[in-house]
Amino acid sequence: MTNLPQLTDALLTLDERVAVLTLNRHDLRNALTGSHLIDDIVTTAEWVNRCEDVSVLVITGAGSSFSAGGNIRDMAERGGDFAGDVAECADRYRQGIQRIPLALQAVEVPIIAAVNGPAIGAGFDLANMADIRIASDRAKFGETFLNLGIIPGDGGAWLMQRLIGYQRAFELTLTGRVVEASEAKELGIVMDVFPIEELMPEALKLANRMASQPPKATRLTKRLMKMAQRMELKDFLDLCACFQGMCHNEPEHLEAVNRMMAQMAKK
Repeated sequence: MTNLPQLTDALLTLDERVAVLTLNRHDLRNALTGSHLIDDIVTTAEWVNRCEDVSVLVITGAGSSFSAGGNIRDMAERGGDFAGDVAECADRYRQGIQRIPLALQAVEVPIIAAVNGPAIGAGFDLANMADIRIASDRAKFGETFLNLGIIPGDGGAWLMQRLIGYQRAFELTLTGRVVEASEAKELGIVMDVFPIEELMPEALKLANRMASQPPKATRLTKRLMKMAQRMELKDFLDLCACFQGMCHNEPEHLEAVNRMMAQMAKK
């Protein structure tokens, strides 16, 4: 049996190659700061890369919120992650919340964000770190940093414009307005919206479909998808050739080919 890492403020399960990470600080609306959720998310990301039994990671929230982002009470008191002078505060960001985008960017398996409720500020950015986002009809999204007189300090200005384009991302970031799930779908922030009771079944259906694919090829394919964003075509094709050579020499390739041939023979 695969050993799951010990988490403090989140729950982690693994079933049929699908890991589900549930942010579990409903009392804080799953705020990432002022809790242990940063450590829990980073620990899970590192574990996923080490664990060959995981093919997909689903991230969701317990309670009514996906994540409220930063702990506003700590901001008001200039405490916790927001304490100190300019240099100290900057270092807290680097050693704190900025570890999340770096850790999730490095995750080798598909990440699905099942956004159950409001995803605000850094919570919105957390959802945008996933490869795919689906939402419940109770979800809301807001890049609300400027409303508090701060910037998106966790990479939000980098993430969102790559999802929906500069102009749309600029408008949402500079106005700080909150959008409902239906508008989020229209903007391309989320792929689909479901009633709250259908959200996790739909997320798991999608995750299980991905998890049914050959696991090593799945990890290489995600790596290619990420690297394609920053490589020239010729260099990218060279990399594809190398990865393809690896795939052709994996037992899972021959197993998949034999399954397909057996299915064709039945038709």
